[in-house]
Amino acid sequence: MDDSPEWMRATADDPPVPPGIDTSLAHPARIYDYWLGGKDNFAADRAVGDRIIAATPPIVEGARANRAFLQRTVRYLAGEAGIRQFLDIGTGIPTAGNTHTVAQSVAPDSRIVYVDNDPVVLAHARALLVGAPEGATDYIDADLRDPDTIVDSAVKTLDRNRPTAVMLLGILEFVTDDAQAQDLVQRLMRSFPSGSHLVVSHSTNVVDPEGMDEAARLWNEGGSTPLTLRSPEQVAELFSGLELVEPGVVSCPLWRPDESDVGAVRPTDGYGAVGRRP
Repeated sequence: MDDSPEWMRATADDPPVPPGIDTSLAHPARIYDYWLGGKDNFAADRAVGDRIIAATPPIVEGARANRAFLQRTVRYLAGEAGIRQFLDIGTGIPTAGNTHTVAQSVAPDSRIVYVDNDPVVLAHARALLVGAPEGATDYIDADLRDPDTIVDSAVKTLDRNRPTAVMLLGILEFVTDDAQAQDLVQRLMRSFPSGSHLVVSHSTNVVDPEGMDEAARLWNEGGSTPLTLRSPEQVAELFSGLELVEPGVVSCPLWRPDESDVGAVRPTDGYGAVGRRP
Protein backbone atom coordinates (compact mmCIF):
# COMPACT_ATOMS: atom_id res chain seq x y z
CA MET A 1 0.00 0.00 0.00
CA ASP A 2 1.27 3.47 -0.91
CA ASP A 3 1.37 5.56 2.30
CA SER A 4 2.64 8.70 0.58
CA PRO A 5 0.41 11.80 0.43
CA GLU A 6 -2.13 11.67 -2.36
CA TRP A 7 -0.58 14.62 -4.21
CA MET A 8 2.73 12.72 -4.48
CA ARG A 9 1.27 9.51 -5.89
CA ALA A 10 1.76 8.54 -9.51
CA THR A 11 -1.23 8.40 -11.82
CA ALA A 12 -1.98 6.31 -14.87
CA ASP A 13 -1.17 9.32 -17.04
CA ASP A 14 2.35 9.72 -15.70
CA PRO A 15 5.19 9.02 -18.18
CA PRO A 16 7.67 6.18 -17.58
CA VAL A 17 10.19 7.05 -14.89
CA PRO A 18 13.78 7.16 -16.18
CA PRO A 19 16.43 5.69 -13.86
CA GLY A 20 17.71 7.97 -11.12
CA ILE A 21 14.66 10.22 -10.84
CA ASP A 22 13.00 10.97 -7.50
CA THR A 23 9.45 11.72 -8.60
CA SER A 24 8.46 12.75 -5.07
CA LEU A 25 10.37 16.04 -5.51
CA ALA A 26 9.13 18.69 -7.89
CA HIS A 27 11.70 19.76 -10.47
CA PRO A 28 11.89 23.11 -12.34
CA ALA A 29 12.03 21.62 -15.84
CA ARG A 30 9.04 19.38 -15.18
CA ILE A 31 6.92 22.11 -13.56
CA TYR A 32 7.66 24.32 -16.54
CA ASP A 33 6.70 21.46 -18.85
CA TYR A 34 3.39 21.16 -16.97
CA TRP A 35 2.66 24.87 -17.35
CA LEU A 36 3.36 24.63 -21.08
CA GLY A 37 0.88 21.77 -21.41
CA GLY A 38 3.48 19.00 -21.70
CA LYS A 39 3.17 15.43 -20.46
CA ASP A 40 6.66 14.82 -19.06
CA ASN A 41 5.83 15.67 -15.46
CA PHE A 42 4.75 13.84 -12.32
CA ALA A 43 2.27 14.29 -9.48
CA ALA A 44 4.68 16.29 -7.30
CA ASP A 45 5.43 18.65 -10.19
CA ARG A 46 1.75 19.22 -10.88
CA ALA A 47 0.97 19.72 -7.20
CA VAL A 48 3.60 22.44 -6.77
CA GLY A 49 2.68 23.91 -10.16
CA ASP A 50 -1.00 24.13 -9.20
CA ARG A 51 -0.22 25.74 -5.86
CA ILE A 52 1.84 28.39 -7.61
CA ILE A 53 -0.91 28.98 -10.18
CA ALA A 54 -3.35 29.50 -7.31
CA ALA A 55 -1.03 32.13 -5.83
CA THR A 56 -0.42 33.94 -9.13
CA PRO A 57 -2.53 32.71 -12.08
CA PRO A 58 -0.52 34.73 -14.65
CA ILE A 59 2.46 32.40 -14.05
CA VAL A 60 1.30 30.17 -16.91
CA GLU A 61 1.09 33.15 -19.26
CA GLY A 62 4.58 34.09 -18.07
CA ALA A 63 5.96 30.64 -18.89
CA ARG A 64 4.56 30.88 -22.40
CA ALA A 65 5.88 34.43 -22.76
CA ASN A 66 9.33 33.20 -21.75
CA ARG A 67 9.19 30.57 -24.50
CA ALA A 68 8.15 33.17 -27.06
CA PHE A 69 10.98 35.43 -25.83
CA LEU A 70 13.46 32.64 -26.54
CA GLN A 71 12.15 32.27 -30.06
CA ARG A 72 12.26 36.01 -30.83
CA THR A 73 15.76 36.43 -29.44
CA VAL A 74 17.08 33.44 -31.40
CA ARG A 75 15.53 34.81 -34.60
CA TYR A 76 17.19 38.15 -33.90
CA LEU A 77 20.56 36.57 -33.16
CA ALA A 78 20.59 34.22 -36.15
CA GLY A 79 19.24 36.91 -38.44
CA GLU A 80 20.17 40.51 -37.66
CA ALA A 81 23.15 39.72 -35.40
CA GLY A 82 24.56 36.97 -37.65
CA ILE A 83 25.22 34.50 -34.82
CA ARG A 84 25.79 30.90 -35.91
CA GLN A 85 26.61 29.28 -32.55
CA PHE A 86 24.30 28.86 -29.56
CA LEU A 87 25.02 27.49 -26.08
CA ASP A 88 21.62 26.90 -24.44
CA ILE A 89 22.07 26.20 -20.71
CA GLY A 90 19.09 25.02 -18.69
CA THR A 91 17.45 23.66 -21.80
CA GLY A 92 14.43 22.08 -20.20
CA ILE A 93 12.23 19.40 -21.68
CA PRO A 94 11.97 19.69 -25.48
CA THR A 95 8.84 21.35 -26.80
CA ALA A 96 7.86 23.29 -29.91
CA GLY A 97 10.25 25.98 -31.09
CA ASN A 98 13.50 24.80 -29.53
CA THR A 99 16.62 26.90 -30.07
CA HIS A 100 18.00 24.76 -32.91
CA THR A 101 14.64 24.71 -34.70
CA VAL A 102 14.40 28.50 -34.72
CA ALA A 103 18.09 29.18 -35.42
CA GLN A 104 18.35 26.68 -38.26
CA SER A 105 15.13 27.94 -39.83
CA VAL A 106 16.98 31.25 -40.27
CA ALA A 107 20.50 29.90 -40.83
CA PRO A 108 20.65 26.13 -41.51
CA ASP A 109 24.38 26.02 -40.72
CA SER A 110 23.81 27.09 -37.10
CA ARG A 111 25.45 24.94 -34.43
CA ILE A 112 23.68 24.45 -31.08
CA VAL A 113 24.78 22.84 -27.83
CA TYR A 114 22.17 22.19 -25.16
CA VAL A 115 23.02 21.81 -21.47
CA ASP A 116 20.89 20.46 -18.62
CA ASN A 117 21.29 18.16 -15.62
CA ASP A 118 17.75 16.77 -15.26
CA PRO A 119 17.52 13.03 -16.07
CA VAL A 120 14.10 13.61 -17.66
CA VAL A 121 15.62 16.16 -20.06
CA LEU A 122 18.47 13.74 -20.79
CA ALA A 123 15.92 11.03 -21.58
CA HIS A 124 14.46 13.29 -24.26
CA ALA A 125 17.77 14.64 -25.57
CA ARG A 126 17.39 12.79 -28.85
CA ALA A 127 14.61 15.22 -29.77
CA LEU A 128 17.14 18.03 -29.41
CA LEU A 129 19.67 16.40 -31.72
CA VAL A 130 17.58 16.31 -34.90
CA GLY A 131 18.56 19.43 -36.76
CA ALA A 132 19.43 20.66 -40.23
CA PRO A 133 22.18 18.56 -41.85
CA GLU A 134 24.13 21.73 -42.68
CA GLY A 135 24.51 22.51 -38.97
CA ALA A 136 25.04 20.54 -35.78
CA THR A 137 23.36 19.92 -32.43
CA ASP A 138 24.71 18.34 -29.26
CA TYR A 139 23.64 17.79 -25.66
CA ILE A 140 25.75 18.01 -22.48
CA ASP A 141 24.67 16.59 -19.12
CA ALA A 142 26.14 19.28 -16.83
CA ASP A 143 25.31 21.92 -14.23
CA LEU A 144 25.41 25.68 -14.73
CA ARG A 145 27.59 25.92 -11.62
CA ASP A 146 30.39 24.14 -13.49
CA PRO A 147 31.00 26.50 -16.43
CA ASP A 148 34.48 25.15 -17.18
CA THR A 149 33.10 21.66 -17.82
CA ILE A 150 30.31 23.14 -19.95
CA VAL A 151 32.67 25.15 -22.13
CA ASP A 152 35.26 22.36 -22.44
CA SER A 153 32.52 20.00 -23.63
CA ALA A 154 30.75 22.56 -25.81
CA VAL A 155 33.84 23.42 -27.86
CA LYS A 156 33.81 19.90 -29.26
CA THR A 157 30.88 21.20 -31.34
CA LEU A 158 31.33 24.97 -31.17
CA ASP A 159 34.37 27.00 -32.28
CA ARG A 160 35.36 29.06 -29.23
CA ASN A 161 36.96 31.64 -31.57
CA ARG A 162 33.61 32.48 -33.19
CA PRO A 163 30.89 34.67 -31.65
CA THR A 164 28.46 32.55 -29.66
CA ALA A 165 25.10 33.23 -28.04
CA VAL A 166 24.93 32.04 -24.43
CA MET A 167 21.28 31.39 -23.55
CA LEU A 168 20.36 31.47 -19.84
CA LEU A 169 16.58 31.48 -19.80
CA GLY A 170 14.82 30.88 -16.52
CA ILE A 171 17.87 29.36 -14.85
CA LEU A 172 19.82 32.07 -13.01
CA GLU A 173 17.05 32.40 -10.40
CA PHE A 174 18.21 28.98 -9.18
CA VAL A 175 21.61 30.48 -8.34
CA THR A 176 20.48 32.26 -5.22
CA ASP A 177 23.76 34.06 -4.44
CA ASP A 178 24.06 37.28 -6.47
CA ALA A 179 27.85 37.26 -6.61
CA GLN A 180 27.93 33.65 -7.77
CA ALA A 181 25.33 34.32 -10.47
CA GLN A 182 27.35 37.25 -11.81
CA ASP A 183 30.58 35.24 -11.66
CA LEU A 184 29.06 32.36 -13.64
CA VAL A 185 27.85 34.74 -16.34
CA GLN A 186 31.24 36.46 -16.55
CA ARG A 187 33.12 33.15 -16.81
CA LEU A 188 30.86 31.92 -19.59
CA MET A 189 31.09 35.15 -21.58
CA ARG A 190 34.88 35.34 -21.22
CA SER A 191 35.06 31.95 -22.92
CA PHE A 192 33.88 33.41 -26.23
CA PRO A 193 35.11 36.35 -28.32
CA SER A 194 33.89 39.85 -29.05
CA GLY A 195 30.54 39.78 -30.82
CA SER A 196 29.21 37.01 -28.57
CA HIS A 197 25.82 37.60 -27.00
CA LEU A 198 24.14 36.82 -23.70
CA VAL A 199 20.39 36.17 -23.39
CA VAL A 200 18.84 36.09 -19.93
CA SER A 201 15.29 35.75 -18.70
CA HIS A 202 14.63 35.91 -14.97
CA SER A 203 11.70 35.87 -12.58
CA THR A 204 10.89 39.16 -10.80
CA ASN A 205 8.06 40.43 -8.61
CA VAL A 206 7.28 43.66 -10.45
CA VAL A 207 3.83 43.02 -11.95
CA ASP A 208 2.33 40.91 -9.16
CA PRO A 209 4.53 41.42 -6.07
CA GLU A 210 2.38 39.56 -3.54
CA GLY A 211 1.57 36.71 -5.91
CA MET A 212 5.17 36.18 -7.03
CA ASP A 213 6.52 36.37 -3.48
CA GLU A 214 4.01 33.69 -2.48
CA ALA A 215 4.85 31.67 -5.60
CA ALA A 216 8.56 31.76 -4.67
CA ARG A 217 7.73 30.66 -1.12
CA LEU A 218 5.65 27.74 -2.40
CA TRP A 219 8.35 26.77 -4.88
CA ASN A 220 11.04 26.76 -2.22
CA GLU A 221 8.79 24.78 0.09
CA GLY A 222 7.93 22.07 -2.45
CA GLY A 223 10.63 22.07 -5.12
CA SER A 224 14.00 20.37 -5.25
CA THR A 225 15.89 23.52 -6.27
CA PRO A 226 15.41 26.81 -4.38
CA LEU A 227 15.00 30.01 -6.33
CA THR A 228 15.32 33.72 -5.72
CA LEU A 229 13.49 36.60 -7.38
CA ARG A 230 15.56 39.52 -8.61
CA SER A 231 14.60 43.07 -9.55
CA PRO A 232 15.04 44.37 -13.11
CA GLU A 233 17.99 46.37 -11.81
CA GLN A 234 19.60 43.19 -10.48
CA VAL A 235 18.95 41.46 -13.80
CA ALA A 236 20.70 44.37 -15.54
CA GLU A 237 23.75 43.83 -13.30
CA LEU A 238 24.14 40.37 -14.83
CA PHE A 239 25.03 42.14 -18.09
CA SER A 240 27.97 44.03 -16.57
CA GLY A 241 30.56 44.77 -19.25
CA LEU A 242 28.16 43.97 -22.10
CA GLU A 243 26.28 46.30 -24.45
CA LEU A 244 22.54 45.89 -23.96
CA VAL A 245 20.57 45.48 -27.17
CA GLU A 246 17.51 47.73 -27.38
CA PRO A 247 15.09 47.84 -25.61
CA GLY A 248 17.29 46.69 -22.72
CA VAL A 249 15.89 44.87 -19.68
CA VAL A 250 12.13 44.67 -20.05
CA SER A 251 9.26 42.30 -19.36
CA CYS A 252 9.77 39.43 -21.81
CA PRO A 253 6.63 40.07 -23.92
CA LEU A 254 7.84 43.65 -24.48
CA TRP A 255 11.22 42.64 -25.94
CA ARG A 256 10.76 43.30 -29.67
CA PRO A 257 7.26 41.82 -29.91
CA ASP A 258 6.13 40.51 -33.28
CA GLU A 259 4.33 43.12 -35.38
CA SER A 260 1.03 41.33 -34.92
CA ASP A 261 1.44 41.58 -31.13
CA VAL A 262 2.45 45.24 -30.85
CA GLY A 263 -0.01 47.02 -28.57
CA ALA A 264 -1.63 43.77 -27.46
CA VAL A 265 1.02 42.21 -25.22
CA ARG A 266 0.82 42.43 -21.45
CA PRO A 267 3.82 42.60 -19.12
CA THR A 268 4.64 39.52 -17.06
CA ASP A 269 7.00 39.03 -14.13
CA GLY A 270 9.54 37.35 -16.37
CA TYR A 271 12.08 40.00 -17.39
CA GLY A 272 14.70 39.53 -20.05
CA ALA A 273 17.39 41.13 -22.15
CA VAL A 274 20.07 40.54 -24.76
CA GLY A 275 23.61 41.86 -24.39
CA ARG A 276 26.60 41.89 -26.74
CA ARG A 277 30.23 41.44 -25.74
CA PRO A 278 32.20 44.41 -27.15
